[in-house]
Amino acid sequence: MASVSSNTALEYLKPNNKEHTGVSLPVLPSGETLEEAYLPDYVLNPEMDMPEKEVDGQRYIGVLRIPALSLELPVISEWSYSGLKESPCRYIGSAYLNNMVIVAHNYFSHFGHLKDLSQGDEITFTDVDGNMFRYEVIELETLSPFAIAEMTGGNWDLTLFTCTVGGQYRVTVRCVLANGGA
Repeated sequence: MASVSSNTALEYLKPNNKEHTGVSLPVLPSGETLEEAYLPDYVLNPEMDMPEKEVDGQRYIGVLRIPALSLELPVISEWSYSGLKESPCRYIGSAYLNNMVIVAHNYFSHFGHLKDLSQGDEITFTDVDGNMFRYEVIELETLSPFAIAEMTGGNWDLTLFTCTVGGQYRVTVRCVLANGGA
């Protein structure tokens, strides 16, 4: 059921990515490149709320992609036990402030294989406005289920976590922005 819910939401959430391609852009009369002239709202105001898109009564903030696990999952704006039955949820933080934490159940269609990630694996998050953030896995930890401060704290740009089967531990994946940014 969780896989069906996630796939349904994905169809509505696929934005036009505003990924930097590395192509040289023309210079404007002002002397700025097109890239410099256009800054996304979150760059000018990183404290802003992440935009949301509602699908079937649920509010989503974007799409998480984990190529090493062949996963593409919508991310619900705020975590709840009922939301976790459908899709990964933002636990706290923001991609714009480089402190987002995403939680999901250990369903095979969600974070069930999170422990199989390796240092250096790429993860992307694309918000509903199409802004893409590229991350690199730098650390995997197994923590106590009561180690909330350890799961949510630290100097990480993105953290993913789930419980192990039986809920005795939390698999926690720490990521930093790849190549210096979005």
